[in-house]
Amino acid sequence: MPVDDNQDPQVDGTEETSTDSLTPEAQPTIEEQANPGAAADGSIAVTETRSVIKPTPGAPAEVVDEALEDATESLDEEEESSAPTAKVIRKESSKVSVALTEEVKEEAVEIEEADTSGATGSAHDDFAWDAIAKIDNRYSDAERLAMEKEYEASMTNIQEAEIMSAKVSAIIDGDVILDLNYKSDGLLPLSEFRDQDVEVGSTVEVYVEQQEDEKGQLVLSRRKAKLLRAWDRIRDSYANGTVINGKVISKTKGGLIADCGGLETFLPGSQIDIKPIIDYDAYVGKTMEFKVVKINETIKNAVVSHKALIESDLAEQREAIIASLERGQVLEGIVKNITDFGAFLDLGGVDGLLYITDISWGRINHPSDILELNQKVNVAVLDFDENKKRISLGLKQLQPHPWEVLDETITEGSTVEGRVVNIEDYGAFLEIMPGVEGLVHVSEVTWSNQPINAREYFSVGETRDAKVVTIDRDDRKMSLSIKQLQQDPWDTININFPVGSKHTGKVKNLTPYGVFVELNDGIGGMIHISDLSWTKRFGHPSEFVKVGDDIDVVVLEVDDRDRKMSLGHKQLEENPWDSFESVFPEGSYHEATVLRKDDRGAIVQMPYGLEAYAPIKLMRKEDGTIAEVDETLTVKVIEFDRDQKKLMVSHSRYVNDIRREAKDTVVRERREEQQYTRKAVKQTNASNERSTLGDLSAFEQLREQLSNEGEDNEDDNN
Repeated sequence: MPVDDNQDPQVDGTEETSTDSLTPEAQPTIEEQANPGAAADGSIAVTETRSVIKPTPGAPAEVVDEALEDATESLDEEEESSAPTAKVIRKESSKVSVALTEEVKEEAVEIEEADTSGATGSAHDDFAWDAIAKIDNRYSDAERLAMEKEYEASMTNIQEAEIMSAKVSAIIDGDVILDLNYKSDGLLPLSEFRDQDVEVGSTVEVYVEQQEDEKGQLVLSRRKAKLLRAWDRIRDSYANGTVINGKVISKTKGGLIADCGGLETFLPGSQIDIKPIIDYDAYVGKTMEFKVVKINETIKNAVVSHKALIESDLAEQREAIIASLERGQVLEGIVKNITDFGAFLDLGGVDGLLYITDISWGRINHPSDILELNQKVNVAVLDFDENKKRISLGLKQLQPHPWEVLDETITEGSTVEGRVVNIEDYGAFLEIMPGVEGLVHVSEVTWSNQPINAREYFSVGETRDAKVVTIDRDDRKMSLSIKQLQQDPWDTININFPVGSKHTGKVKNLTPYGVFVELNDGIGGMIHISDLSWTKRFGHPSEFVKVGDDIDVVVLEVDDRDRKMSLGHKQLEENPWDSFESVFPEGSYHEATVLRKDDRGAIVQMPYGLEAYAPIKLMRKEDGTIAEVDETLTVKVIEFDRDQKKLMVSHSRYVNDIRREAKDTVVRERREEQQYTRKAVKQTNASNERSTLGDLSAFEQLREQLSNEGEDNEDDNN
């Protein structure tokens, strides 16, 4: 733009945008001068607003310097007042002002010589733009490039998507101004620093989102910087096992949600503590230490564990404790868990098992009978395995064995009182004192030879008196007897129960071969199944008598040496088989009722209550069918054995006999008829003195007919 030479040069306060220190490529356009904060490519350009001085020709340099200082101070005041609104701090103003002052001094003469003739317009139109271009062109490209490099070297190299440290330079109206030693400062709301206290001069980490936005400003994020740093710590914890802190913020299905540096992580319920956790709400709001046990790089998710820290601490304590363990060493433990087979004790970092048999010298049903959760007890180390980290503990071992302090008055033959603590098929164990037990064998329960069911005779917890039969203090064994507290009834068996005497006893047991009857305490005998009845046969004694019934018996035999007695019930009556031989002879017929049958035969009820046996093939009736149960029919005695008390009958034989008798009757009747006819013929012949030839012929035919009928009757009989 031309300069009006007629107009007197003077100091003009008009503010222009100077680009003396910039390269031609970086000089702003008209629009950029109007908006000095925005560059054509959207980046932030650090520009300097200053006063361009139009000096009066011949004006001294001091006047120019004074005018320049006033313009610079005015510019600084304007920038300070507009900074909170524009949110950008202009920098390097003092450096540019000094350089500009010297340039104006050197080129003052050239500005005076500018052509100003005939120029009209505003102050901007009067400015010697050509002179400024001449000043700008005085620097070579090499010099300009060197100046640009020097300027860039003084700035921090900033890359997008990078975390950097920034210094808080000011806090104004809820905004924090951050200095990254870059062309422009960053600006963040104070609300992003709620997790820490910030003040001017403090250093914080920020995430560079953009070097320049559409307004040419630096875009930063405190939240993203925290999240990235938190994820770096999580990855480091997962890779190296480092410990991170987090705050439990809520409860979720299966565990808790923990905030670890701004990232939400999942804390499973099984990873909260080494002991089971029931109340998750108690952990909400707590700050805890964690180890990362699982991560997902894709979705930036992690699973943490507090239990792993506890276990690692316990592992160190466990190693120290196991290294110092000795068998027989006494330790203090806390009962942490009780099971059916024992209790687990916490020995201060390592667990030990107190088995149920090592809790007490006496028998106990469950460890909870003596121990309680969280109870402190002293225990002895019985054994340990350094490799498997197993420690066996004992509580009863801290006390002397009861056999060692057993009363010396307890000897063979003495009477003791004990509590039934265990019952087996072979007997019961009586506890004389805790840790001292004796066995009562089933053979020492009663004098009777009848089998004894120990589980029916004894009950756990009851108290019994017994006699000490044997005692071995070295082997710590004792055998007891209950029956020996009473007199042996077999010593007087022949006096109280002689052979042939009759008694009433109680049925105690049934077997397939007989009935056991108790006559007195310790005295009993057996009735064989064949001695129950003279006339009936039983498949099992239960068909005749039941357990608990009273039954009359006769003593058949006594063996006091083997303590056995044979009894009989049918012997109370006379033997009916002596008279049955005449009542049921072989070949006799009797009415019988079918009582029961099987595939081989049937048992039938004969008169006088006698039972007989009939093979199944001999029970076939006349119509070919087999007789059914409860059916009454006639049978034939085919065998009678008095000694074996055996009677066999047949219905088929009876049917055959009836048929044979019927045929015999028919033959007999026919013979009688023939004899009668012959007699009648003789009488007729005698009455006729003469007979004709025809009569003789008729007589001959009648004789042949009678002869043929006689032959037929003989064939039927055969």
